[in-house]
Amino acid sequence: MHEALILPDISGLTLGPSVPKLMVYEFRQDDPKKCTSARLRKFRLVRSLRSLKRIPSSAVVLNPTSSRTLSREDRELVHREGLVALDCSWNLSEDIFERDIPGINRRLPTLLAGNPTNYGIAGRLSTAEALAAALILTGFRQPANAILSLFKWGETFLSLNQDPLEKYAAAKSPELSGLEEDFFGSHRG
Repeated sequence: MHEALILPDISGLTLGPSVPKLMVYEFRQDDPKKCTSARLRKFRLVRSLRSLKRIPSSAVVLNPTSSRTLSREDRELVHREGLVALDCSWNLSEDIFERDIPGINRRLPTLLAGNPTNYGIAGRLSTAEALAAALILTGFRQPANAILSLFKWGETFLSLNQDPLEKYAAAKSPELSGLEEDFFGSHRG
């Protein structure tokens, strides 16, 4: 019973060869106390990129305006080249995601936010939620759980999205839009 309260050991998480390199470019638009990427950085689960030009050209970049959806077919690319999140305020994001962002841009399939700021809003994920979802979808469940364990609402995100995450993770790329339609109607994040 008490085992459920123990957080996973995250001390060596970023060092293992089986865990993709996680990077974040922070636009520093949010309250630093509420910034999920700052917490991930504090626990050394992500590496901070100092400029957009530092994004590796072959890394997968989570960009909600991308025409291509992240799928399990991206697993090897994520494992080999890494995963980049763009940390910005949703209120100021309109211009950011339209920039010419280096890397291989992918959007996440529609999911519900579990964080208190955007709770229940489709597509309005925090940086931690986006990274965790991307890791789950590409078959890296352990580091995703470690990321979410750092937040009180981490389990909420998983429970809100349990069915979509399972189905998305098992689906091939062409099947994703149909699954999004099944779960969320015509709404796309």
